[in-house]
Amino acid sequence: MIELLRLSARNLMRYRRRTLLTAILIAVGVVALLLFIAVAGSFKQVMVGSITDSMLGHLQIHHKGYTASLDNLPLSLDLKPTAITKVEAILKPDSAIASYSERVKLGAMFSNFNESSSIRLNGIDPVAEDATVPTLRQRISGGDPSGKLVEPGQILIPALLAKGMKVNVGDTVVLVATNASGSVNGQNFIVRGVLDAVTGPGGRDGYIHINDARELLRLEQPDIMEIAIRLHDIDMLTEVSERLTVQLEKIRNKDDKPVTELHSWKELSPFANIVRMIDMMTLFIRIMLVTIVMVSVLNVMLMAVYERIREIGTLAAIGTQPNIIMGMFIGEGLLLGLVGAAAGVLLSLALLAALQITPVEFSFGREMITLHPELSLAEIGWVLLAAVLVSVLASLQPAWRASRMDPIKALHHV
Repeated sequence: MIELLRLSARNLMRYRRRTLLTAILIAVGVVALLLFIAVAGSFKQVMVGSITDSMLGHLQIHHKGYTASLDNLPLSLDLKPTAITKVEAILKPDSAIASYSERVKLGAMFSNFNESSSIRLNGIDPVAEDATVPTLRQRISGGDPSGKLVEPGQILIPALLAKGMKVNVGDTVVLVATNASGSVNGQNFIVRGVLDAVTGPGGRDGYIHINDARELLRLEQPDIMEIAIRLHDIDMLTEVSERLTVQLEKIRNKDDKPVTELHSWKELSPFANIVRMIDMMTLFIRIMLVTIVMVSVLNVMLMAVYERIREIGTLAAIGTQPNIIMGMFIGEGLLLGLVGAAAGVLLSLALLAALQITPVEFSFGREMITLHPELSLAEIGWVLLAAVLVSVLASLQPAWRASRMDPIKALHHV
């Protein structure tokens, strides 16, 4: 085997220019794929983190049917204390769950005493919310970002509303809400901070203390509308979701129907469609790499067979076995793929190191996105293995053709 590879390497060096050009083409394909995977993966990670870590959490639990009419923030589809206790009994012992936050969601009228506008409100426990969506605090552009997210009597308002109604930190505002029975109630709040916009739903949401939300709605019981869940590892999303779905199915009402429903952030955010598009584009780029490598190696190996017909005939005439001839050409394809792919990986790592020093920044809607592309060993290994494997497969047909040549005809070839 070693002798065959040595002979294959010697044959490749006889045609250095063609070998070099083919290896460069393979390397360029590998670089293009690895850079795309790294940059697209970084963009996806940043955007998913922006949505899950500052608003949604990784998973959410609601009353059955709540998300179907989420835009209306229905007050009648809330989770009662009995159901909440059963849900907590499921969530607390689960080692995959880092934290969870119970929320009261409602719509209200927001007034600065001169004009009014509608606002979506989240009544939260500040400690639980801070643990579940840790980058929510980073969105506070006005006011003191330290301390609790919000105290009773305070409100965090979205930047669009603050700018449009000229409301500043420390101003007094009024919230007026209608509860499930149709009763109207109003309360004064102090603006504790202004929240920068974020991509997707939730960019126009305000936050108040959960006790204030219950008082505003005049809730007789500590009901909630939503439980946001944060996992220790988002890669366990599918596994945890399947497990919780089975457990939550056991919480049933008097009609023996499930009380709750579980949704991942992918079902709640339109950005999930962009994630799927990125994954699809990555698949297409991988297919392009396979095609580039296969066509390049196939072309080189066919040319090698055509130019060396008499040489192949001589080898066959002196008794060289067909499998040895075939192995020689397969070895050439293997070495081409290995050298080209290795060079592409090294060049990709160098470019990624440069991008770490000078990160890419661009605006995405109202946000500034900073990318820090990285590659895992698994991704590098997959691309390296794919390039080498495709190179070997592309050399099979020319190698088989060479090994099946008639020595007499080959020796008479001009």
